[in-house]
This record gives sequence, C-alpha cells and structure tokens, in this order.
Amino acid sequence: MPSISNSSPKILVSGANGFIGTWIVRVLLKRGYSVRAAVRNEAKGKPLLEAYRSYGDKLQLWVVGDIGKDGAFDEAVQGVDGIIHAASPINVTVAEPKEIIQPAVKGVVGMLTSAFKHGSSVQRIVFTSSCAAILPLSVESVTVSEMNWNEASIIECDEKGKDASRLSKYSASKTLAEKAAWDFYEKHKSEVNWDISVINPPWVFGPVIHDVTTVDTLNSSCKRWYDALAKGDFGGYSPLTSPGHGWADVRDVAEAHVRALEVPAAGSERIIICAGSFVWQDWLDVANSMSPYPWPSNTLAIGTPGAIQRAITFDTSKEKEILGIKFKTMEELTRDTLADYERRGW
Repeated sequence: MPSISNSSPKILVSGANGFIGTWIVRVLLKRGYSVRAAVRNEAKGKPLLEAYRSYGDKLQLWVVGDIGKDGAFDEAVQGVDGIIHAASPINVTVAEPKEIIQPAVKGVVGMLTSAFKHGSSVQRIVFTSSCAAILPLSVESVTVSEMNWNEASIIECDEKGKDASRLSKYSASKTLAEKAAWDFYEKHKSEVNWDISVINPPWVFGPVIHDVTTVDTLNSSCKRWYDALAKGDFGGYSPLTSPGHGWADVRDVAEAHVRALEVPAAGSERIIICAGSFVWQDWLDVANSMSPYPWPSNTLAIGTPGAIQRAITFDTSKEKEILGIKFKTMEELTRDTLADYERRGW
C-alpha cells in the first residue's frame, strides 16, 4: 500500500492538543503538511492555534466532541490524505478495567470505521499504541520485540476486575485497543485504499509545548519524571530498579509518527520506538553530572547511587531498518527539559 504521496497532503491528527500530539503537529507543519487538528472542543484547540499561528490556514481545528461516540470522526476524515490517531484515554485511577478499556477500544475502532466509510482519500493511518501493549514491567532480564504481546495484563484484569493493578488496567487498554486496530484492518484491508502503521513507544519524556500551566497539569509520564528529579519521589520503589522500562524523547516519537506516514515500508508494521532502557537513577546521575548546573533555581534529587538493574531491553532493529531515527540522548532530553522548567519558573 502507498505511503502519503499527494503533493499538498493534509493530515488529520487526533489528540492534537496533547503532549505527543502537539509535537506531531509541529513536525507536520515544518514538513509542509496541512494539518486538521481534531480536538474535543474549541477551547482545547485555541492554544494550538496560537502556538502555530504563523502557519495560517495550514492548521485547521476540527471539533469532534466525545471520540467514544459513534461517527465522531465521520466528517473529520473526509478530504485528508493521512491520519495520525494519537488520542487515547490515560486515566489510571479507574475502578473497573472496562472504564479505561472500552473507551480506548471504541476510540480506535471509531476512527477506523469512519475512515472505512468516509475516508476515500486516505492513504495511510498511523496509530499510537504503547510498549505497555508489549510488556509493562519485568523483575527479570528480558529482551522483547514487536512479536510480543502483553497478554498477562488482560488476564489479570479478567481475573481480578477492579482489584487488578493500575498498571495492568492501563496496559490492558493499550493492548486491546491495538489488537482491535489490527483486527479491523485485517477484516477490511481488501476493501480500503489505506493501510495502517502502529507506533509503540515506552515512557515518553521531554520538553512540553502543549497547554500546561503548572507542574500538576503535566501529563502523567512528565509528572513522574519531574517528581523523580525534583523530589526524589520514585513511587515508593528503589531508583536503582524502578521502573525498569524503556524511554524515548517526545520529539523523536513525533518524528517517528510522521516518518511512518512517509515511508512505504512502514505500512502494515508494528514498530517499537525506544531510545534505551532506564531506571530513575539513570536520569538523576545524568542530570547531576551536567555542567553548568542544568536547573539553577532548583536542587536536583540525588537518589541512591549504586548498582543499577535494568530489566527490559527492547529490540529496535525494525525501527532502525524502516524509520532510522537518530534518537536524542538522555543528556539532550534532560538539558532541554530542565531548561523548559527554568523558563516556566518551576
């Protein structure tokens, strides 16, 4: 199936005002694309329009309301060449697993259904999944790839219901939403002109350009990063072992989404986007080793220097072969993010 080939392409981005979505919009606009930014309501989109007003009518807001409603994207998909579906519920404080699973599944199926019925001009759909759909955590050293699926979280949610862990509820929602996307595509691929590409990032950190006014309004991954570096708060776990997962800079994740639109070989592929493995102590060590001091108005936590244990390694050979991202380093991410905090007076 073709990647985006129109000489003046227009891309629909859902979740366009979110942490990752706003960066995706920036990359697209800088590449010369026109962007239809799908937002829940006009107020959510105003900061986006203000941030990118220099692009004029290259950026268009499109209010879709509740993305869980049938037909929410029916009009939004019309006349676009590609879609990046980055919107997804991230509430991890739900009681019953279905409270997060159902909206996640319905959101992606709703987008694909709208594209199936009304997206005659669409050539490719890029869907934001997560490495939580591959493996959420591990206490033993393990290497995983796109061949792995996080079935354990689904099983835990089925067996324990509201007593399942927050992480399992979230991970099950990501796993089942991605499975639903692949199932829909396999069922209808002979009837459509588009294909799909799925991006699986792990923990995503980096500078914030969406509408955030205080530390407490940071998205969940950035808030955890802030708490670790500013407060030495590691969620009750040792910084030498927790969270034992992978990381990526939000700017690289955004770049990966756009390349997945452009590179023909990305079609029908599930692609892990990961710069490396980490525990919180890694970030503390990097930040505290910087000169000049990267956060003049604050004092960085030190943590517990010692023997670091990184459990999960993500096999990123597919990403290297297809997309070829040159990932930003921990030093670059840390320096730029702390400089952002300094500018904000945090």
